[in-house]
Amino acid sequence: MNRRDEILAAAAGVFAQHGFRGSTTRRIADAAGVNEITIFRQFGSKEALLREAMGFMTQSVGLTTLPEFPVDAEAELTAWSDSFIQHLRLRSSIIRKTMSEMEERPDMSECASYVPRQASNDLCLYLAALKRQGYAVGEFDPKTAAAMLMGAIFADAMGREMMPDVYPQPEGKAAHMYACLLLRAIGVENGLPQATTKQAKQPKRTKQPKRTKQLSS
Repeated sequence: MNRRDEILAAAAGVFAQHGFRGSTTRRIADAAGVNEITIFRQFGSKEALLREAMGFMTQSVGLTTLPEFPVDAEAELTAWSDSFIQHLRLRSSIIRKTMSEMEERPDMSECASYVPRQASNDLCLYLAALKRQGYAVGEFDPKTAAAMLMGAIFADAMGREMMPDVYPQPEGKAAHMYACLLLRAIGVENGLPQATTKQAKQPKRTKQPKRTKQLSS
């Protein structure tokens, strides 16, 4: 990590603890191990520094990509859900602080919500692909279905530390449980296109011998 990234990480950590007003350049400089002059030279102002720090700390590093053409819906959605919940858990402090100051500093919430908005868009496209390719037979709106899954993941990431008893156990399997529940809700079975599943379930018809009419004498 270079010096600029170290300052950004320090600024994000100070913001998560003290909010915008409490994140003085002196505090940020002390946390980064630099002097205030360095901060002003590199970023110009505290506001510019914190805005860039939010973007730096909330970027989608490690977020699993959903495929354009689904193959194994359960495995793919579980991997995505697990990476997203880990992304939110690692940034839960800064997300909570941003939400608490949303009315006063809406520009900060714009930075913090970039990854969730992008994740929502990617999830909607994936769910629409499941429907289009015959994996999901239920009637559903992809945006509504995506909001349900993301809402469960967000609530878990933000609230489990405070209310661990109200979320699925064990914690490590929660993302898988949420993903599987959504897939069942939209009509995905066995991770296969439903046309294939129905053909597999349909019993083979045996050919009946042709009946010949007997001529009456």
